Amino acid sequence: TTAIGPVAGYYGQLLVGVLENYGIDVEPVWLPGQTRLANVIVETERARHSHVMIGALPVTAGDVEQLLARLDAHLPAASWVAAAGSLPPGMPASFYKTVTERAHAAGKPVLLDATGAPLREALSARPEIVKLNRDEFMDTFGLSGSELADVVAAAQALHERAGLETLVLTCGRDGLVTITPEGTWQSQAPVQRAVNAAGAGDSASAAIVWRRALGDGWAETLRWAAAVSAASVMTECTADVRLADVEQLLPAVRVQPWS
Repeated sequence: TTAIGPVAGYYGQLLVGVLENYGIDVEPVWLPGQTRLANVIVETERARHSHVMIGALPVTAGDVEQLLARLDAHLPAASWVAAAGSLPPGMPASFYKTVTERAHAAGKPVLLDATGAPLREALSARPEIVKLNRDEFMDTFGLSGSELADVVAAAQALHERAGLETLVLTCGRDGLVTITPEGTWQSQAPVQRAVNAAGAGDSASAAIVWRRALGDGWAETLRWAAAVSAASVMTECTADVRLADVEQLLPAVRVQPWS
């Protein structure tokens, strides 16, 4: 796995160190300034968490070209491209569309985990998997409706209208809802007492790309994604996952057609 992204300052050095400790190769584009710091405050007695964001790392057109050049250099050896996260100031909303187009030109599939204008612009490039959470989906497309059935109906309509291959929504306690050309699936792991729920959706994205790269079908992929997402809330570190927790949860995950 190779991580490519803009980093700066002390927090950027910390970020690179964290990734390297996980065995991830890092191709940072170093910039002046300071990487944004995302603090997660966990209230253990109330089982809830809050986010406090500090700063932002603006980028220039030249920085964007450096990022895309790094992407191009690594595409030949890639099995998948996972493009994820909010875009920093200065980065065009078309960035993820460009990433998807370049990946496709190299014959590589894309999972896009994004929201808002960057996601809407990228849809025309047809990323193989579009993933976001339930609230992000409703906000991004200006939808209303609190019932899961309403959300799923809206997602199915978008899937058809935009000509998407696969659309994945993470829905908290309702698990993952995945719309594929073969049908709509709901995958649920047993609900865990959350120590830190931040990053559960990101963990699901990583699991989906991992299992698809291994050649798993959708039923097995979603079983792993639900287990990994549930396991990630059991640790204090954001999106940190213990394989033993995942393996313990796997037999209890339910993957079934949506009805």
